[in-house]
Amino acid sequence: MPWGACQRQKGKNVKLIIAAIKPFKLEEVREALTAIGVRGMMVTEIKGFGSQSGHTEIYRGAEYAVNFVPKVRLEIVVSDALADQVVSTIQKTAKTDKIGDGKIFVLDVQHAVRVRTGETDDDAL
Repeated sequence: MPWGACQRQKGKNVKLIIAAIKPFKLEEVREALTAIGVRGMMVTEIKGFGSQSGHTEIYRGAEYAVNFVPKVRLEIVVSDALADQVVSTIQKTAKTDKIGDGKIFVLDVQHAVRVRTGETDDDAL
């Protein structure tokens, strides 16, 4: 099906889940997602701030502000049917009950294509 002819059909909806989590939680989250059937993800080291809005540290006796906090960004594309379970798994696994645990965003994906085979949408996952 060509790009412009993409029509939403039942079972063909795909979600992009973006999560920013603490770096030391990455392996635990990856294992939990693999256990529920997630077959792939993209991971990027990032820096950011939210409610935490950085902190101060002392280096060689001088205090300085750390305005951005290290995080890991996960990008996971899954079928609509698996999206809620992925979000709850990330939330449960990445949680430390401390400020800066992260955020999760869920977006609709209009179209997905597997480069090698040309499969589209949830077949491309």
